[in-house]
Amino acid sequence: MIVQQTLGTLRALKLEGMASAFEEQLTLPTSSQLAFEDRLALLVERESAWRSHHRLKRLLARARLKYASASLEDLDVRTSRGLEAAKIASLAHGEWLERGQTVLIVGPTGVGKTWLACALAQKACRLGKSALYVRLPRLLEELRIARGEGTHKRRLLALAKTELLVIDDLALQPLEAYGREDLLEVIDDRSERCATIVTAQLPIEHWHAWIGEATIADAILDRLVHHAHRITLKGESLRRSAGRAATESTRKSETS
Repeated sequence: MIVQQTLGTLRALKLEGMASAFEEQLTLPTSSQLAFEDRLALLVERESAWRSHHRLKRLLARARLKYASASLEDLDVRTSRGLEAAKIASLAHGEWLERGQTVLIVGPTGVGKTWLACALAQKACRLGKSALYVRLPRLLEELRIARGEGTHKRRLLALAKTELLVIDDLALQPLEAYGREDLLEVIDDRSERCATIVTAQLPIEHWHAWIGEATIADAILDRLVHHAHRITLKGESLRRSAGRAATESTRKSETS
């Protein structure tokens, strides 16, 4: 009876990890041979691990990463792709997140820009940071709609509070006047306070012309490019090479 009351109290206090560990201890004969301090330490350790695991699940769910399974540990850092192992290792430590810096990832379509951005965001979540993945065209459209619904300021505030914002597909389509203003607001809110990742096919030196309005372009790029970590990916489209490999594998299986 006391055991069930204790378990009920632990779960009422939202100590699920500790409750599960306590139940396991009750079923293991060897647990009774441990000192009280050792058994308590095991319960506390399990609770800590349980909370860390579920916090990571919540952070990843809220991040809405396009490639949820992307991980820096699985990254192909061959120099032929324009990746430097030392730079990736430095970013993996997360100091740039603490400093609110920017990572700019550019390169042709299919070379893995979005995958790398998601891998960096997944690492940020593992470091306990909140993250959010957005495609710029969709984000600007959502902000345009939010103006009419009266939720524009609230949406901007939510973006500003996110510790890492991944902006995918910059400069994929022409920028409207409202888009320039909203992009400036988003970038200005984050400048030197919260980290940002930006991916684009268009080389950085052409971003000013893409933005269009010189004054706004200067303001955006001054905040975005200053102290930014730049990664330029190159090589053949990974999707195209994967498709060729699959075709070749199918051909071999048919002829064998």
